[in-house]
Amino acid sequence: MKNLGLRVRLLLFFSGISCIVWLVSGAVSLRESREKVDGFFDQYQMLLARQLASADWSKAVPGAQKSTNRIIDRVRGADEEDEAIGFAVFDAAGRRIFHDNENGGDFIYRPRLGRFVEQRVDGEKWRIVWIASADGKYTIAVGQELEYREETALDIAEEFLYPWLGGLLVLLTASIWFIGREFVPLRRLAAGLERRSPKDLSPLDDTLLPREIKPLTSAINRLLVQVDDMVRREKSFIADSAHELRSPLTALKVQLEVLQLSENDPDARHSAVAKMEQGIERCARLVEQLLMLSKLENATVPASEEKIDWHRLAETVIEEYRPLMEKKGQQFQSDIGEGGPVGQGNSLLLSALLRNLIDNAVRYSLPPAQITLTVAADRIEVVNTVARRTKQYLPRLGERFFRPAGQKESGSGLGLSIVKKIAALHGCRTEISADGGVFSVIVAPL
Repeated sequence: MKNLGLRVRLLLFFSGISCIVWLVSGAVSLRESREKVDGFFDQYQMLLARQLASADWSKAVPGAQKSTNRIIDRVRGADEEDEAIGFAVFDAAGRRIFHDNENGGDFIYRPRLGRFVEQRVDGEKWRIVWIASADGKYTIAVGQELEYREETALDIAEEFLYPWLGGLLVLLTASIWFIGREFVPLRRLAAGLERRSPKDLSPLDDTLLPREIKPLTSAINRLLVQVDDMVRREKSFIADSAHELRSPLTALKVQLEVLQLSENDPDARHSAVAKMEQGIERCARLVEQLLMLSKLENATVPASEEKIDWHRLAETVIEEYRPLMEKKGQQFQSDIGEGGPVGQGNSLLLSALLRNLIDNAVRYSLPPAQITLTVAADRIEVVNTVARRTKQYLPRLGERFFRPAGQKESGSGLGLSIVKKIAALHGCRTEISADGGVFSVIVAPL
């Protein structure tokens, strides 16, 4: 059943329910007809029995039966259905003294006065009522064949059901047409989707669709918008990545050519090798940042939830950058509390957040800079003095691949973008400010 289409299932279900209702109605109608027919004919039998009981049967002579039969036979237009009812009159000794011309002559004297009983007459079931005459000397039996009653009840039920059967056929025909008509917009929508190009992510037109289907098309349209946005971001990411990788790769190619041409010049070879090492390091860092940003672009929740040890994370990152800070003559201070703005999250991502914040401060601070890291329950803050950045660049800091003009330090322009992504995944916001040569980045809960 599940393999059938929705339209076929609806038609089968509706047709089945309609037929069942029709059959149940027929059964109920037949039962009601039987009850009505039994009630009517029981009253008719009782009325006839009372009339016969009030007659004076003491004057009945043996020849009266034959005379009465001849009179009845001469009556024209007699209904054949009258054969389904009969009566007989018995005396006190059980002798039949009078009966109708057809069936009463076969009645067997088994009186059960004042009651309707079912007895067999000539092999057929009859319903007979037995009563005593007015003078109490005779017994009257009036009966009717039960098969006739059944046929009458069936005729009445058929008269009721045949019009309804015609109406049922009309209703089913109309249902088939209507359901097929209502599915036309869905078939049109499916055909449009089949013809649509994979590059076409425009919203679906749901103006002609039923109201019940519009929530589905609205959800699909929202998904198409998200997919279109994701595709645009992926294209932009790939284009920007290719552009950023082109510069260091070109520089590496140039240094390789210099290295090949300076076989007899040790100083030139040494300089080319050093620059190649710097270029390779820059490429490696750029690829690492690109991979992390690519993972963060489509992430919606942290990959894992664990309790964050901010002391351990901060100390690990600080020790990693301490040699570079000493080399550049920078002073570093830290104030790490018992907890941070995120209690549970992805420790690897949060470690990358701290690493990018400190890396950003170390690389772009002029000596002698003072760098301060604060980790508290309400914020993570990195402040560095004698910063290179100016206020005019603040609105664009955090954009992918954006680097302020005049930078001499190598970098990818992805550090603060990664910080923003990781912070957003953990329900935090990022604030960047610069005032009087002091540059600060704050990560705080929303």
